[in-house]
Amino acid sequence: MPGWKFFLKKDHVKKEKTKKREWLDAIIFAVVAATLIRIFLIEAYAIPSGSMEKTLLIGDHLFVSKVNYGARIPMTPIAFPFAHHTMPLTGTKAYWDGVQWKYHRLPGLSDIKRNDIVVFNLPVGDTVALENQEPSYYNLVRQFGRQSIHSQYTITSRPVDKRENIIKRCIGIPGDIVSMKEGIVSINGKPEPLKSTSQMPYRIQFKTTDINFDVFSELGFTVSEMQQISPDSYLAIASPDMIGKLKKLDFVKSAGLEVKPDTVNDGDLFPLDANRKWNTDNFGPVKIPSKGWTVQLDSTTMPLYYRAIRTYEGNKIERKTDGWYINDKLASSYTFKMNYYWMMGDNRHNSIDSRHWGFLPEDHVVGKALFIWMSWDKEASFFHKIRWGDC
Repeated sequence: MPGWKFFLKKDHVKKEKTKKREWLDAIIFAVVAATLIRIFLIEAYAIPSGSMEKTLLIGDHLFVSKVNYGARIPMTPIAFPFAHHTMPLTGTKAYWDGVQWKYHRLPGLSDIKRNDIVVFNLPVGDTVALENQEPSYYNLVRQFGRQSIHSQYTITSRPVDKRENIIKRCIGIPGDIVSMKEGIVSINGKPEPLKSTSQMPYRIQFKTTDINFDVFSELGFTVSEMQQISPDSYLAIASPDMIGKLKKLDFVKSAGLEVKPDTVNDGDLFPLDANRKWNTDNFGPVKIPSKGWTVQLDSTTMPLYYRAIRTYEGNKIERKTDGWYINDKLASSYTFKMNYYWMMGDNRHNSIDSRHWGFLPEDHVVGKALFIWMSWDKEASFFHKIRWGDC
């Protein structure tokens, strides 16, 4: 019997892990834990452009909450950890779209509210010219023709959750009627003044031509970008707060918004309808679709809602002599399956937003911007790259 106990103990002795195995287990655990945190709780995001200045600056690093609006279950589950759509160095795809899951979202703490700053997948990022992503593929095709673009660039398609991440302010929520006149947005007929950090072009007139531009720098103006339009007046990009302080100076005669008249047609704007001659300062009214809302289909509404019905909600649409056909059935109306939003950048004249590509579908929403954890100024000197005041 003692001999049997000896052999049993010997057979059940637990082998010690090697150092390599311990490191491998630790790395696997860290990758899995970080991936789950990134998907379901919080994710870091860096501001790539100036479309949200002065609210958010290029080089600001944010934490984006997945909890506030409810975490979106991955729609493209097979992907390389920590890469979005493209692998670093190699430039190849960081995911495999052979497996696609339907859109589902966990319960959140709240719905998206007006004026929330939201990170989302670019709706028109479904098709991309890899060598030229600015402007979008659709803009390139409209400017140069499909054949020309497909012969010059590598064209690829991306699933919803692998489209480019961008950040804007939510201006309108499902069911709202949004419009803009002379640079001021109205929601459901009520004007919404510019936020204190929003930027627009202003025409500034002075009482004298002898101007101390150091004062402008102190107020936050970028003096090098101010355009002189007459001996005593300049065009400058500024926030309402900056203009309010400027008007108090005794050498300033006036300062007012410089916007386009409503007779100007910018052309390449949503909804690309020849009957709607809109521009970035004057558009609408537009009703934002909500889940369960039914719209009547006609020549007025279809330019607004065609892409939402066809592309975002996955329906086949055809125009025939006797009317519109949805999924091969004659339809006089359509009931939306998702909620939609209207997004705009705070730097109003330097933002590609809903004025250009239309509604944001709810399945494209990534999360809510929480706070800046670091602000990095690439243009500053080595010792001043961190913007301490913005962190």
